[in-house]
Amino acid sequence: MMSSNFTDIVILAGGFGERLWPASRPDFPKQFLSLQNGQSFLQSAVLRSLAVKPSGKILILTRRDILEEMTSQCEKMKTFVSEADWKKICSDLIIVAEPCARHTAAPLLLASKYLNNSDPDKVHNILVLASDHIITPVERFTEDCKKAAEASEKGNFVCFAIKPTEPSTGYGYIKMGESMKEIQNLSEDVYKIEQFKEKPDLKTAESYLSSGKYCWNSGMFGFTADFFENEMALYEPAIASDFSVFNKTNLPEIKLLNGIKYVKEWPAMEKAYENVKSIAVDNAIAERTEKAVVVKSTFGWDDVGSWDAFEKLFDKNENTVQIEAKDNFVYSDIPVALCGVEGLSVVIKNGKALVMKKGTSGFMREVVKQVKENF
Repeated sequence: MMSSNFTDIVILAGGFGERLWPASRPDFPKQFLSLQNGQSFLQSAVLRSLAVKPSGKILILTRRDILEEMTSQCEKMKTFVSEADWKKICSDLIIVAEPCARHTAAPLLLASKYLNNSDPDKVHNILVLASDHIITPVERFTEDCKKAAEASEKGNFVCFAIKPTEPSTGYGYIKMGESMKEIQNLSEDVYKIEQFKEKPDLKTAESYLSSGKYCWNSGMFGFTADFFENEMALYEPAIASDFSVFNKTNLPEIKLLNGIKYVKEWPAMEKAYENVKSIAVDNAIAERTEKAVVVKSTFGWDDVGSWDAFEKLFDKNENTVQIEAKDNFVYSDIPVALCGVEGLSVVIKNGKALVMKKGTSGFMREVVKQVKENF
């Protein structure tokens, strides 16, 4: 019998978070940064996963060079989660350290293969989350997950769409089509996807906003493992072929680090990753499948992809003195004094400093590029 919710959760946690330099660095990326409540983005994602109450696994896919910190952050959750949630973490959370970066399609096929082979008699209904988003309130999120889980159970690739609050040029968009209520008797908040749109220019974003037919693409997904394997075989047969090495007889050895389960040395994974194509799941499946639907989400969402967005998570500046200064954001390891300036973001972390005018986050890619080249 199908579940009424997602059975398993996959958290994608291999990013570098360069847009939040210098606080985010390769060996301690954005997902490890602490929010004002003291919890990191990653820990918040795990809490969100626990709130969904999956009956199966919580898999965290990440880079090998940050495996130790990943396990450490999960181990520290013992101090603020319930006894039941800690038991779930210890029994069913597994960190999978990939041998190299292969975008998102291959890792999600890896997760699907692992879940199907480790428990082949079960229908694995998978929720895919990012490790570095902010979602509130969690109650609305879990309700929307139930709508999404029902849709994925019925053989759909499910996206979570966010109602736009501004004509943002920083997100991809989804054009919603007809309601799935009459087609598959799904929630009235589930729609067929008519079209995916890449990040637009401002004029186009304004037209999307005024039309009311477009939503932001959150980068969260839902599908069953069987469905995903079949769609990958159809649309990306070369990747599917590379992953044909996985079966029930070559499951990985699960080890412990900081009391947390992890997988690192796995011959089947090493073999599959050798030459496999690196492509986003959006391009591999979401934009090509005939079975893509979207849940019009009711929760608040932010991918916190800039210092302007990060500032909104904090009520006040710390380590700061401001004289004849206003509308400045300071995020610093050391005391900072500002005099006679306004509209600045000042970030001093890890022995590096960033001073930028608010609203210029679009330059961060170039900033990081030049920092790498010159220092």
